[in-house]
Amino acid sequence: MSPQVQAAFAAAPPGARDGMLALRGLIFDQARDLPQVGRVEEALRWGQPSYLTPDTKSGSTIRLGARKEGGFALYVHCQTTLIADFRDMAGDAFRYQGKRAVLFDTTDDIQPALLSALIRKALTYHLR
Repeated sequence: MSPQVQAAFAAAPPGARDGMLALRGLIFDQARDLPQVGRVEEALRWGQPSYLTPDTKSGSTIRLGARKEGGFALYVHCQTTLIADFRDMAGDAFRYQGKRAVLFDTTDDIQPALLSALIRKALTYHLR
């Protein structure tokens, strides 16, 4: 983790930080199971920890952030169909912010078995 990304995590409120770190782990776990994705780069984009596939360009950027209202979110590019497709699959198991984010209040809201599908789709978005 770069010092800049580490500082972004450190600046998040403790509950949000824990959730963001759990999502970070889930992103890397899913990427490990997708050899076509290649290396996942962790960088700071728009002040948020972000996950890109620079070598293969297979994915759409995933960002993690603390929310002003409390909690945390997993963000994707709003001009993709990622959230709409995920909402069709997961329904009201999660809360959403338009076409750009899945919202969480606590780490208990993450539901890795379901959320893994969104992460995998984001990491392979350009391979469709």
